Amino acid sequence: MEGVTQLALPVLGIVAAAAATFYVVSFSELREKSFRDLEDSEYEKGGFDSYVSSRKRRAIRKAEKKAKN
Repeated sequence: MEGVTQLALPVLGIVAAAAATFYVVSFSELREKSFRDLEDSEYEKGGFDSYVSSRKRRAIRKAEKKAKN
């Protein structure tokens, strides 16, 4: 039983490290994508509007969705 424990602990440590690395990389990629999308939206719309009403945001999203179809 002691041999199984000696083998299981390092394996669990490696799995935990791999999972943590996966999440860190995933979140950093999401952050980079978010910044790219923000920069693209600033470029397309001629600047970033710091305050946009929810009604205006919905209208913009609806227009963009309609333009894609």
